[in-house]
Amino acid sequence: MRIASSSPLLIVGFVVALLAGLPVASVGLNLFAGGTSETWAHLSATVLPEYIANSLWLCLGVGLGVGIVGVTTAWLTAMHEFPGRRFFEWALVLPLAVPAYVMAYVYTDFLQFVGPVQTFLRDTFGWAHGDYWFPDIRTLPGAVLMFVCVLYPYVYLLARTAFLERASGMLEAARTMGLGPWRAFFAVSLPLARPAIVAGVALALMETLADYGTVAYFAVNTFTTGIYRAWFSLGDRIAAAQLAAMLLAFVLFLLMAERVSRGRARYHNTTGRNRPMAGARLSGLAAGLAVVACLLPLLLGFLLPAGLLLKMALTEGDAQFGQRFLTLSRNSFVLAGATAAIGVLLALLLAYGARLAKTQLAHALNRLVGLGYAVPGAVIAVGVLIPVTRVDNWLAGQWQLWFGHNPGLLLTGGIAALIYAYLVRFLAVALHTVESSLGKITPSMDDAARSMGLGQGETMRRVHVPMLRGSLLTAGLLVFVDVMKELPATLVMRPFNFDTLATQAYTLASDERLAEASTAALAIVVVGLLPLVALSRQISAARRQ
Repeated sequence: MRIASSSPLLIVGFVVALLAGLPVASVGLNLFAGGTSETWAHLSATVLPEYIANSLWLCLGVGLGVGIVGVTTAWLTAMHEFPGRRFFEWALVLPLAVPAYVMAYVYTDFLQFVGPVQTFLRDTFGWAHGDYWFPDIRTLPGAVLMFVCVLYPYVYLLARTAFLERASGMLEAARTMGLGPWRAFFAVSLPLARPAIVAGVALALMETLADYGTVAYFAVNTFTTGIYRAWFSLGDRIAAAQLAAMLLAFVLFLLMAERVSRGRARYHNTTGRNRPMAGARLSGLAAGLAVVACLLPLLLGFLLPAGLLLKMALTEGDAQFGQRFLTLSRNSFVLAGATAAIGVLLALLLAYGARLAKTQLAHALNRLVGLGYAVPGAVIAVGVLIPVTRVDNWLAGQWQLWFGHNPGLLLTGGIAALIYAYLVRFLAVALHTVESSLGKITPSMDDAARSMGLGQGETMRRVHVPMLRGSLLTAGLLVFVDVMKELPATLVMRPFNFDTLATQAYTLASDERLAEASTAALAIVVVGLLPLVALSRQISAARRQ
């Protein structure tokens, strides 16, 4: 009876899952469309090995970097007391507000030959060009550094939660057995936090593989730059789809590796104690090293780039700051607002449908929808454009048949297809937020509402939605910020002469107009701070509980 009564929502879930899976299926089907193209043969013989090698080196460098930085800062703030710890425990998440491509623009301007660092060195020591060596930030190691600076909070957040919650009693038992802090960390805490650390590293690597702005600006050839070049420069959708499929294979490999790494291991707290331990107080040199270890990633990942962006925006900034900037902001806010509103509505319907049905089918459909977040924006863009263009061509043919003239592309040239791509990419963010909050509402409230004569729709509107208001706003805000920062899908699918803050920052930086790009980049960072402020408050509150 429950399944039958929830069948409309199950149909909604099936349709949304079908639409979410269509771009990936489209990419896969085009692997076999028309055989192997000449473009693909050329790419395979020339740049494909470079794409693979650079992607592997990026994953290796970023994985090690975010793992070391994230685990170190998480362990220090979770299990120790030192000066500034209460500030660092929430401030260390702030680099998530800075997109990696914005970080790349800022550090390029800061470290280039005419930038303040090298200018200071020449003025101080009387050096001239060629008298000294200075590292070039626009290289593969420089790209690794940019990604580590902005992505380590993924590991920090998950690892810190694991350190706080997992088997604090086991740590006390280890210490009573004579294990020192370091041996207890490696023998107890680190193994218990391993699933969280691996999950955080996997998230960081998926973001690395999905990036376009940073690697394109640093001239590091990866799959995302190859997809963009094959589609726009070479005009070969089959080659673009084949590259997208290889990139998707990389992402699926990461997801499988994360799952296999856990194996049959289980990480349960059997001590009966869940309250966090009192932090070990550090003093002297140890306290100073802890402060430096936490301050350095915060300085490199947020304080320095945000300060430089603010300075450039105030002193130079975009020469078209007035009406042009308002237009860019309006475009970004319209796209982000529409996607957030639709995403929250769909997430609510999907989560509520799974709650009513209580079947494996409903939950499987939601998991399928949730996979979109693991698919890079460039893959989704290619996967959306191919079927949408075919539908457009069919509609144009039918229109000409019926009315005698060709209207051109109706869907591809508008923002509808772009919003569709955003939803495929970011609906998982809203769905996870709504599902976790809806699961905390006891089912007895549903029974009480039905006993009072309320139907399912009325129960959701009058009972669940008011209780979920905060979570719905959070979900919408997270999707809003993700859309504001998204670059690859926007570059590929935006309508003609339709720019956003993200594309404006990328275009200006590509033209080496870094100071002008700072205005749009700073706006993106400011918007990105909004959900992190709320998240930071939750982190501080969790520590005090």
